[in-house]
Amino acid sequence: MEIFETKDLEEVRSFLKEFDLTLEEDVEITLVAKENGKVVGTCSAAGDIIKDFAVSKEFQNEGIAAKLLTSIQNKLFDKGIYETFIFTKPENKAIFEGLGYRFVEGNEDVVLLEGGAANIQKYVKNSFLKSGLSSNEKAALVVNCNPFTLGHRYLIETASRENYEVVVFVVEENKSLFPFDVRLKLVKEGVKDLKNVKVLPGGRYIISSATFPSYFLRREDERLTAFARLDAAIFGRYIAKEFNIIKRYVGTEPYCKVTNAYNNALKEILPSFGVEVKLIERLKIKDAPVSASFVRSLIKQGRIEDTKIYLPETTYSFLVSEEAKGIIEKIKRSDSPH
Repeated sequence: MEIFETKDLEEVRSFLKEFDLTLEEDVEITLVAKENGKVVGTCSAAGDIIKDFAVSKEFQNEGIAAKLLTSIQNKLFDKGIYETFIFTKPENKAIFEGLGYRFVEGNEDVVLLEGGAANIQKYVKNSFLKSGLSSNEKAALVVNCNPFTLGHRYLIETASRENYEVVVFVVEENKSLFPFDVRLKLVKEGVKDLKNVKVLPGGRYIISSATFPSYFLRREDERLTAFARLDAAIFGRYIAKEFNIIKRYVGTEPYCKVTNAYNNALKEILPSFGVEVKLIERLKIKDAPVSASFVRSLIKQGRIEDTKIYLPETTYSFLVSEEAKGIIEKIKRSDSPH
């Protein structure tokens, strides 16, 4: 039995088909276990996510899963990655717990486990302690703000008016055309007059696009629902509990199916954790709902001046600054929806 890193991804894809799995495009490392030249096990990693894990049935009691996991962890350690996460089917939960992983959250379609230095309870507690927030009951929003618009401002202002204290988590995953540090800065500048609002990085456990593996649920609607419900439960069980959040504000979503599915999952899951979901009608300008995607489309067309009516002064000032030139060029060249 030999375990090694492979670049022959076609044989891995062929092997995974036996398990109704698909090798995802974002994998950076792929290992295979071979017996007499035949693939009998494989696993891959994308960032700190271990995925596409499978072992032939006839070899499942021979310690191959443990050897694959140890091998890929060692490669990640060499890259300075000491926290790892695994998404898997519920029936595989005990296997990975037996290999040292800890259950975080799950539903009938998917479970999340963490290993190494990762510890969601410590992470969330430290985030709260560093935030400077009180222990009072509060409302929360989770926003991407790519970029920050008057629509975002309207939603946050509504929460600010209706609650004693509000925390805004900005999605930290750096997969958007506007980098995280820029998005965080624009949100902070855009709401600095709202004295009861605190803006924080979303961190590792709030809507991380890197943690949306899709290899084990084949139908898109199932996949979206499964992961949306998982994220909602993580927010309710850990984040809302630690921050004493009793309301979560979301805007109506007329455009994006993913966001709409996410809103539906929040409405389904969060009340069971004592969190009320407040759905606020999206701000309209010129009879059209304000959206960051529409603002990006105007930027892509070179119509920066036309974005002004949809943006706070702070965001527009950034767009016409030297600092934004690289981002604007990236948007013009990109076909990314984000």
